[in-house]
Amino acid sequence: MTLLTFENNTTAPTAPRTEGGRWTTRCNDIQQQLTSTVPREYVHRSAVAEVFLTGYERMGDDVFRVTAQWPRAHMFFTSADGLSHDPVQAAETIRQAGLLLAHAEYGVPLTHNALVWSLGFKTEPAEMFIGNSPSDLELIVTCRDFAWQGNRFSGFVEVTVRRGDRIAATGSGLFSCVSPAVYRRLRGEYAKASSSLRMGPSPAPIPAQSAGRVSPTDVVLAAGDRPGRWLLSPNFGHPVLFEHPNDHHPGMVLIEAARQAACGVLEGEAFKPTGIDSFFHSYAELDAPCWIETEVAHSTDPAVRIVQVTGRQGDVKTFEATVTGTV
Repeated sequence: MTLLTFENNTTAPTAPRTEGGRWTTRCNDIQQQLTSTVPREYVHRSAVAEVFLTGYERMGDDVFRVTAQWPRAHMFFTSADGLSHDPVQAAETIRQAGLLLAHAEYGVPLTHNALVWSLGFKTEPAEMFIGNSPSDLELIVTCRDFAWQGNRFSGFVEVTVRRGDRIAATGSGLFSCVSPAVYRRLRGEYAKASSSLRMGPSPAPIPAQSAGRVSPTDVVLAAGDRPGRWLLSPNFGHPVLFEHPNDHHPGMVLIEAARQAACGVLEGEAFKPTGIDSFFHSYAELDAPCWIETEVAHSTDPAVRIVQVTGRQGDVKTFEATVTGTV
């Protein structure tokens, strides 16, 4: 089985220093404590604006308290009505927490690439509201089996996201980290991100409302050849989904595709996703069609919908996801 990476690491030859999980910098040789995000390199982001974590501290053996903040307004992670945080933002926050601790606490070099096997989350809709100030969050992160096996690091995180004294989301992820040399061997000719790897002009996206989005720019699906089937067709210039160069479709694009496909197959039911469980089997390459297929699963709760989503490139299953939500 081939692993899927969420993204190539940003270049970071020097790591910022930590003191008990608080981040420090030097300005004119004077050390100052800053109230800010964690360094963007630790969560594999190019833009500071896309870093949601603000700090961390160890609570016990392999258990950490991570602080985070969701802005009141985000150009991508906002619900269709603009009144709530996007549930998929929980997935991105969980992803960042795992990477932060792998680098800051377990010694994974910043130059390593992160390869993800699975990522899942479930949100509590009542706790996803946008208030009168940014949403300050506390993540309790348990790191299980974080260890080196030869030159590969791997681990499993379990995360509880709290907003005040209430749980806003829970989730987990299984990932590995490999050196640039190992990554080049895994990816072969694809190792160097290049626009030449992409297919021709992207087909027109499906209507934003059908995909559960507001802006056509955020839609990652184009019409397929039959109902319940779409072509993965993201905007490669999207400032969040393609925040830095990639040699494949990032995992967050595939999660977004699963969400949009579930909204598409349930169009007309006012479907609101609340959670997604994703499993990645192979890289979703940029130079071949990736078909997103759906099947509505049985639910014992009349107010709950469950959609099984599968991504395929030729005979290869790239990923599968279960999207759960309410109507």
